[in-house]
Amino acid sequence: MPENSVHQNQSVKWMEKLGLFVESRLAQNSITALIVLNAVTLGLETEEDIIQGYEKILSILDSLILAIFSVEILIKLLHRRLSFFKNGWNIFDFVIIGIALIPSSGPLSVLRTLRIFRAMRLLSVIPSMRKVIQALFVAIPGILSVGSIIILIFYVSAVLSTNFFGNEFEQWFGNIGRSMFTLFQIMTLESWSMGIVRPIMDSFSWAWVFFVPFILVTSFAVLNLFIGIIVDAMQTQSLKENVNDAIELGEGSLQSKEIRADISQLRQEVKELTKLLKSQTS
Repeated sequence: MPENSVHQNQSVKWMEKLGLFVESRLAQNSITALIVLNAVTLGLETEEDIIQGYEKILSILDSLILAIFSVEILIKLLHRRLSFFKNGWNIFDFVIIGIALIPSSGPLSVLRTLRIFRAMRLLSVIPSMRKVIQALFVAIPGILSVGSIIILIFYVSAVLSTNFFGNEFEQWFGNIGRSMFTLFQIMTLESWSMGIVRPIMDSFSWAWVFFVPFILVTSFAVLNLFIGIIVDAMQTQSLKENVNDAIELGEGSLQSKEIRADISQLRQEVKELTKLLKSQTS
């Protein structure tokens, strides 16, 4: 075998080992710890007293952690090649690290603030967080539908409240924009009674007929639909994962049965050959 081919095979084997190591549980746990540490150091950089005493140490630590993240992504790229980009979480990590590598001096100094996005890599590293994010993506169509309903309710209510209360309470209901903001505050139940509704009821005693149904519909009905959609999406995601695990387990069991059947067949053939040899020798 040519020497170049030997070296090439060795390089491929080493890259395979490095790729498997980077994707191992030990390496991923270490990366998780570094992400948390990096998030803490970036938070410490916002404290003026700490910056004055430990700026150089924090800067070196930040650069070292970024270098480790970059090497990790590079090894995954060399190991997986184009298949690296078939995984959405790999693309997410690649973009986060790519943003961190952009020079942040001169007019781009504002990009230093974006370093905190490295903490978002916890979403791709921790499996339980990945499940939640995947469930949220699954729930997006339902969330958009419910969001459209609540926007329609807000618009209709804003037009009504502007016509009802706009002349006397211009600060809260002077136009549709102010009315929608006030109604949003009421929906969150932030000072809605003593701060807004009761003063209005001093002038309009019937105002509770408008506000109470609005709160019941938005705060206790529509918003709970969001929670229901997300919970249903998470259950669906967990069910899919359980089904996939069951399929993989079934395939593994089937392969084991096939292997055992092949071994039994080989043993039977060996026995028959042994008997045949004995009969020939006798």
